[in-house]
Amino acid sequence: MQNVDAAGLGIGDDHPPRIMGVLNVSAESPYDPSVFDDPGEAAAYVDEELIGEGADIVDVGLESANKRFDTLSAEGELDRLDTAVETLESTSGDAVWSIETRYAEVAAAALDRGFDMVNDIAGFADPEMPEVCRDYDVAVAKMASPPDLTKPGAVRATPWAERKSPEWAESADYVDQVYEALKQNGLTDKTIVDPAFGGWAEDQTLEDDRETFRRLREFRGLDCPMIVSINRKNFLRAIADRSTEEALPVSLAASSMAVERGAHVIRTHDVAETRDAALVGDAFAGERSRDESDGVTVAELDVTTPGEVERHAERLGVDTAVAPEAVGRVYAVSGLDGGEIEQLAATAREHGCGFRAGEGGDGGESGLLYGSVAALAALGEETGVPRPLAAALGGPSPSDR
Repeated sequence: MQNVDAAGLGIGDDHPPRIMGVLNVSAESPYDPSVFDDPGEAAAYVDEELIGEGADIVDVGLESANKRFDTLSAEGELDRLDTAVETLESTSGDAVWSIETRYAEVAAAALDRGFDMVNDIAGFADPEMPEVCRDYDVAVAKMASPPDLTKPGAVRATPWAERKSPEWAESADYVDQVYEALKQNGLTDKTIVDPAFGGWAEDQTLEDDRETFRRLREFRGLDCPMIVSINRKNFLRAIADRSTEEALPVSLAASSMAVERGAHVIRTHDVAETRDAALVGDAFAGERSRDESDGVTVAELDVTTPGEVERHAERLGVDTAVAPEAVGRVYAVSGLDGGEIEQLAATAREHGCGFRAGEGGDGGESGLLYGSVAALAALGEETGVPRPLAAALGGPSPSDR
């Protein structure tokens, strides 16, 4: 996993989780506490509520990306840039300043006037955006989006969903489409990928967001740091049946989980609380060892499913058929008699799996069955394997595809 330098701020596996606080200078933005049109008031908010609470990055939105509103033109965004720049210049705290836009023209103007990085909510739909970010040598957050400046994040939008073919659109699951959207127009050396949580299209469902979150580690296959924006989102609020105002606890739980699953930046309105949640997730994240010497780099991959292995295999040009062989599972088996235990152990060995029996009890003997996903699936198809075990070993789970 490559690290990114954002105006001196390190982002990636080698650095602690970073917090991106949100400031809006758009009157139509839905979250009132972060909306300002007066630079002095905005600067005070940034110093006290964002940087003062632990934000590493201040992300300034010039318009609301809510699909209910008309798209603001580049000229319209530029008209609001003065307020953003005056806020930046009036702030005393130290942070990286990010401009949220979909236009390369606006990004360049903001970078010329003191901003440090770009948050592209349209995922390089403006084909000049990658070149602008390379020319200025800045970090850029790239949100998954169709190649349409008017539809940020609307991954299911037509004709985007049929970009390859109608057949592909019908067969590819939502996470596949998000992954493809992040690859459009390439990636810069300082790209931070954003899987685009939220209701960006009418036909995007809460389950789409939940499945994306379940499979968050797959996006590490792009070999870029990852940013998630899940603060008080519908797909979390609905789980606990909470309003936006009541949704801080579910946001914090998900933020901690996101960092544990590989996210490097959390975008939020609730900076202090989210910082703490992110630190907890980071403290309990798995070790990701990496060693580099004599021109050779060895990096342990953070993978738990074949689907996650496939993403890295694609990037490295490796046959993705290796994925089920590269990830293992362990099952506790109990309730078998001595003969069944012996038969299972022998059959497991034939398929390259292992079985270690434990001590018997009133419920029969028990043990641990382990092996690669592929080997266990093959074992489950053998006749003579107890029915509950055959059902459990019936192949990769839906999340593994």
